[in-house]
Amino acid sequence: MTTWQEWEAELAGRLAAASPDERVVFAVGVAERLMRAEEALPAHEQAEYALGLRPMLNALWEAALGNPSGFGEIKHGLGEYLLSEYCHNDGQHGPGDADEPAAAAVLHTAVAYLFGAGESVSRVSSRAVEAADARLDADARLNAGDERANAGDSGSGDGDSGDGDGDSNAVDPDEVRTAEVRRQLRDLALIGQYGASLRHARLGLDIDTSARLHRALRVPLSSVEADA
Repeated sequence: MTTWQEWEAELAGRLAAASPDERVVFAVGVAERLMRAEEALPAHEQAEYALGLRPMLNALWEAALGNPSGFGEIKHGLGEYLLSEYCHNDGQHGPGDADEPAAAAVLHTAVAYLFGAGESVSRVSSRAVEAADARLDADARLNAGDERANAGDSGSGDGDSGDGDGDSNAVDPDEVRTAEVRRQLRDLALIGQYGASLRHARLGLDIDTSARLHRALRVPLSSVEADA
């Protein structure tokens, strides 16, 4: 069976072989999924800084698919981050708002768009894998809390039965990582089908081509759910 690390190595190779314009579209799609996951959280759990980057993410979509009108929003958005308290070298002692998955993905995508930095695209990919891990951990903690509460309510004292059920239903973290990496591989394959049209997209494309790319790529790349 192929491990998630092997899938990740394949993804790294395909990203290296993709054009800079394809890589930017890929990063925007991953960042969009992370942003939608953030926006779907209850209001009290949402990261305000990440949500504030939605306009820059929308501009990145436009720019990545051939409409250079988003350049100014991207440039100013990244500049504001660089001049803010969220850009620091204080490690754990500084504010971590920009290190939240959706925020970090948008910022790294902006760097990839403005400077053609392949390393930034790889970081976006990694943040999505880490976010999938974090969601699994959060779900596990929530389920464990529910089981303890139910056990306390029942007063049966039969803890072994509950623990056994929990273990049998546990999701393998490697399966979660594999699913995310394979999703990214499928997205990159879809983008590759439009590689000729995307070439030099960051410099601007005609209106008809840009609109066609939006129809073909934005919806499937934005979808949080995908077939395995």
